[in-house]
Amino acid sequence: MQPIGIFDSGIGGLSVLRALRDELPREDMVYLADSAHAPYGERAEAFVVQRALSVANRLRLQHGIKALVVACNTATAAAIHALRAAHPDLPIVGMEPALKPAARQSRTRRIGVMATRGTLASTRFQILLDSLAGEAEFVLQACDGLAQAIETDDPRRTAELCTQHAAAMGRFGTQAGEIDTLVLGCTHYPFARAHLEKLLGHEVHLIDTGAPVARQTRNLLQAHGALAQPPREAGALVLLSTGDGARLHAAARRWLGIDGEVAAT
Repeated sequence: MQPIGIFDSGIGGLSVLRALRDELPREDMVYLADSAHAPYGERAEAFVVQRALSVANRLRLQHGIKALVVACNTATAAAIHALRAAHPDLPIVGMEPALKPAARQSRTRRIGVMATRGTLASTRFQILLDSLAGEAEFVLQACDGLAQAIETDDPRRTAELCTQHAAAMGRFGTQAGEIDTLVLGCTHYPFARAHLEKLLGHEVHLIDTGAPVARQTRNLLQAHGALAQPPREAGALVLLSTGDGARLHAAARRWLGIDGEVAAT
């Protein structure tokens, strides 16, 4: 059985892996955390492209993947076109900050977007933003340091940075002029959801893209006739890390309830 390959610069993509396992429980999956080069969001675009191509090649050659999920907004923005050009026969799914769903949901028409500096500076993000001109006001915040604080499992620093970055965006709430919807534009950020909900209150809607990406992956596999079929019930999972495997193991246990081994790569 060929697996689905998933990669991120670190543990953030586990939020996408969780959604994929919920949507596609029969599928084998290989998750690679490129932790030796994390975080991508504060790296040069050319570096991110090089790493994405290298990881994709490794997953194809060593694991024979049948599809690739780029579980990182920064890597998608920088490298999705290069990946599709290099692997035209491989179904590839990328991440896109959930601006469109946020625009449909917001009542105040004022939407916050928390993302990495690399994502916000990308041409791909600017095109997405321009496509929604006039539909809502988007307040953009480059959350320097937040992905790294989550990556290193530093709750105190994570809470500090959530407070700092949210304060820089202005007032949150459901009244006119307030931000009532917050887009989590980095796959690490769903793991700070508890901090953000405590900080902003439950009336502010937090949106990430894990579930839509999982549905798109299912649709692509179905279109290619590549879905795992019954009577198979549970797929296998392989966890790989280019850096600290113990960190990925701890995060998988904490966030996904998975207690498997992590192989170095």
